Amino acid sequence: MLITASSKFIRTSPRKLRLVADAVRHLSPELALIQLKHLDKRAAGPIEKTLKQAVANAVNNFNLEKSKLKIKTLMVNTGPTYKRMQPVSRGRGHSIYKRTSHIRIILESAEPEKKAKTNPVVKTALPKIKTKIKAKKGKKA
Repeated sequence: MLITASSKFIRTSPRKLRLVADAVRHLSPELALIQLKHLDKRAAGPIEKTLKQAVANAVNNFNLEKSKLKIKTLMVNTGPTYKRMQPVSRGRGHSIYKRTSHIRIILESAEPEKKAKTNPVVKTALPKIKTKIKAKKGKKA
């Protein structure tokens, strides 16, 4: 089972976030959270927040155990870039690019998915109901 969480429009450049993402990509979510908490980079904050969100989705929405999760993918993509100008001497201006990022984390559970059994009575009753409906429509016309 795949569990996703994403954060968009993070005001940090993708290059800085990818440095942190590469450090925790191969770890389990529990170890990754510990490492992100103690990592001395500002970019660790948004990734930690998104990872906590993904783990909470798995635990609360899918009733999975925290210890049986693993990080399948951790992607950092570029978001829109805000373009600004910095005035300099002689009436000129230099362009400033304020980059943003999108973070997407997909967790995978080690447990196999359980498929719900369908009731065989419902399958056999459907063709009979459809023929009755067609017969009623034919009488009206």
